[in-house]
Amino acid sequence: MKDSCIADDVKLGKNVNIYPFTNLYGCEIGDNSIIGTFVEIQKMSKIGSNCKISSHTFICTGVSIGENCFIGHGVMFINDNYPRSVNKTGELENEADWSNRFVKTIIGDNVSIGSNTTILGGIHIGSNSIVGAGSVLTKDVPSGVIVVGNPAIVLREVNEK
Repeated sequence: MKDSCIADDVKLGKNVNIYPFTNLYGCEIGDNSIIGTFVEIQKMSKIGSNCKISSHTFICTGVSIGENCFIGHGVMFINDNYPRSVNKTGELENEADWSNRFVKTIIGDNVSIGSNTTILGGIHIGSNSIVGAGSVLTKDVPSGVIVVGNPAIVLREVNEK
């Protein structure tokens, strides 16, 4: 974990593998998970067991990822769907200014999210779903489907053999 910033308040499960140049604080990582290079996971976020979080992914405050999930390279989570730089008085916003806009995102178990996907705040992705690379999720994803596109639409059900 050399060259990484892992705060004292991070809860790590057993056999977690964290690559260099990560930034983790106030989050929880489940057993046997892998956190790739250049990943940031913020407070109040939870990663389940047996997950793989690929490099350059940003998991913001309030994201919950289930068990056995794959998160591709460069996946971006959002927790404020109406972000602003300054508040009504013209000062830089702080956490209190945007707290009423804060939304949580929930990812079910056995979900795969392709590289370069953007997930707007407040989205729920059902278990056993697949999100195609480069997708933009603007609404919830049912369990057991494949979604693709911008905005993402259901392509078909997952038919695993």
